Amino acid sequence: MLLKEYVEFTVSEFSEADLHYGHGTGKALDDAVYLIYVTLGLEFDQDFRESNRTLSESEISLLNQRVEQRVSERRPVAYIVGEAWFCGQPYTIDERALIPRSPIAELIQQRFAPLLQSTPGRILDLCCGSGCIGIACALEFEAGKVDLVDLSSKCLELAKINMRRHGTFDRVRAVRSDLFSNLSGQRYDLVVSNPPYVSEQEVDSLPAEFRHEPRMGLVSGEEGLAIPLKILRECQAHLHPDGVLILEVGYSAGALAERLPEVPFLWLEFAEGGEGVLAITAKDLERYRDHLI
Repeated sequence: MLLKEYVEFTVSEFSEADLHYGHGTGKALDDAVYLIYVTLGLEFDQDFRESNRTLSESEISLLNQRVEQRVSERRPVAYIVGEAWFCGQPYTIDERALIPRSPIAELIQQRFAPLLQSTPGRILDLCCGSGCIGIACALEFEAGKVDLVDLSSKCLELAKINMRRHGTFDRVRAVRSDLFSNLSGQRYDLVVSNPPYVSEQEVDSLPAEFRHEPRMGLVSGEEGLAIPLKILRECQAHLHPDGVLILEVGYSAGALAERLPEVPFLWLEFAEGGEGVLAITAKDLERYRDHLI
């Protein structure tokens, strides 16, 4: 079987199975190409439509197993192949952490312009999961020092694998902490956080693909705001005076804005899609501290 024939077969299988695409791909074709190309070690700039590559029996056998996993188990492709891309770089990923898919990637590639007054020297990736946000920041700001913080020791194990993969051990460290609890005295120019923000009710109604992800990385109390609110209350003490917090709250954005109408959140827009990400300065966190209690 030719490569292009197998891609067509996989797209057909995925389409008939009515899968959910929300973990880095947006449709059956993207999901199929990603699974097949990573499995076979192909470069993504190769167009399968123009390829006459013939698949071996062993390749077809492995691909069939992985296609079956995707269809019957509803397991996301990134977990099946053990890799996800973020900010144009590959990261090792498995069920220890959520699959990278944050629109914050666009902000990193823009060097957070125009939100920062100067190049950040110290950066915190809070609730880091696989570490992709913090490591991408380290790769973008080559003189920056980055702390990757998570409560999950399993996430930090995975983050260290990605630190090693991208050669950032000299400027990036992994810290186990319940938010800021183990960061006493530490201050940053930039805090970036994609914390859990799904409510208890909502998580059970998500497509089956999300059930492969760690619940700890998704759920944040009954309303989905418990952890974001705690970050907003505690972050100012860990920012330099000109520092900025970037906080992703996804579709809990409306509930947060309704809960704190006086706080001047800057809700960011993304050319490549995504929503529910806010920016707020250290000065405003201090100024509106009483509203956050």
